[in-house]
Amino acid sequence: MTLSIARIDTRDAAAAEQIEALRAKLAPEGNVVSEAGRQKTIDVFGAPLTPVQVVERICRDVQTDGLEAVLRYTAALDGKQLGADELRVSADELAAAHAAAEPAFLETIRRVRERVRQFQTAILHRDVMVNVDHGSYLRQRYLPLRRAGICVPGGAAAYPSTVLMTAVPAQAAGVEELAVVAPPTLFGSYNQDLLATCHELGISEVYRVGGAQAVAALAYGVKGLPAVDKIVGPGNLFVALAKKHVFGTVDIDSIAGPSEVIVIADEFTRADFTAADLIAQAEHAPGSAVLMTWHAPLIDAVAVELEKQLADLERSDVTRQSLEAFGALILVRDANEAVDLANQLATEHLHLAGTLSAELLPRIRYAGAIFVGPKTPVPVGDYAAGPSHVLPTGATARWASGLSSNDFLRSNSIIHLNESGLAEIADDILALAAKEGLTGHAAAVRMRLQR
Repeated sequence: MTLSIARIDTRDAAAAEQIEALRAKLAPEGNVVSEAGRQKTIDVFGAPLTPVQVVERICRDVQTDGLEAVLRYTAALDGKQLGADELRVSADELAAAHAAAEPAFLETIRRVRERVRQFQTAILHRDVMVNVDHGSYLRQRYLPLRRAGICVPGGAAAYPSTVLMTAVPAQAAGVEELAVVAPPTLFGSYNQDLLATCHELGISEVYRVGGAQAVAALAYGVKGLPAVDKIVGPGNLFVALAKKHVFGTVDIDSIAGPSEVIVIADEFTRADFTAADLIAQAEHAPGSAVLMTWHAPLIDAVAVELEKQLADLERSDVTRQSLEAFGALILVRDANEAVDLANQLATEHLHLAGTLSAELLPRIRYAGAIFVGPKTPVPVGDYAAGPSHVLPTGATARWASGLSSNDFLRSNSIIHLNESGLAEIADDILALAAKEGLTGHAAAVRMRLQR
């Protein structure tokens, strides 16, 4: 089967429209669902509801009916009948998974945890004290959130890395309580490696629930699963839409769409490396993989390599589907145009793979994470480097940032004035209060100036 991946030449009149169509595909609109998913919706809800409507119904029911709704939707959508006492993974199960884990796997988890911890601790916000005249001071104080919820996917693969990339930043920030939710599947909350990872990180709360019902349970709280202050972690469209729905009741990290990578390559970039970089994101299924180069022969060489590498790939079918649905090989005029397009698409991962990497880096404004040089493929960030792999997608990198330890902090300002300090700024306060007609504000200051 020949791979049918889009080829775009920016010299063509239709290129701008093709690139815009590609960009639009990457934003979760909330109404795209497969035929199988549509039928499941009809079976469960009795009508062909859109994903947005499904999420609204589930969140409303969980908020109203609590644990009963969570268990009902787990049975209807995941096909798993659980009792109230089975929702939370027991301490014995976590300990048993850890005891049975391969020692080499646990050593890997420990090494990665330490790398992530070192980076996340180094970037952590610190309190700032500003001393002002007359012995007064201003202070910005940072405090960790008390409790956070972590969504871990478990549909097509198991993701211990997601636990590392979400829990360790939270722990670096000092979050007291972490609650992990994962669907009741062999890749989710029944996966022994996932449970062993949680135990290794000291996470004692793991719940067998996924999808929108998991997000709603974390946001509103149900019997046996107390509400959290913030929900983080990736998931499918329904998880993303549920996070959007509950935002305001709790904080969230982002509303994530398909995983994405743009590779900017030149004539010195190896075609096999580039094809592997594209495949690595496409195998997330869905996953977007885009090559930009001004060296036309590389387009053909990468296409050949894609075919060759797909033939030996374990998830070849779904990866091929992703490349055809969300991928593109784009021939640009030059490096300047590649940078402009990369900033326009504001992708989750950007790999500057060519020899001009150091030159192009300062001009990249919008990307979730940037990987510089041929020896820095995106999986480095996915698994082990230190920054979290939870990153903005769907062009939201224009204004959003990747998850970090600082996202688990909240700040407040502290102001202390003595008598002289108040007198120093009183005239300015009184002038603005008078201009705004807020006489009570003025009185609260003026009475303190009177002896």
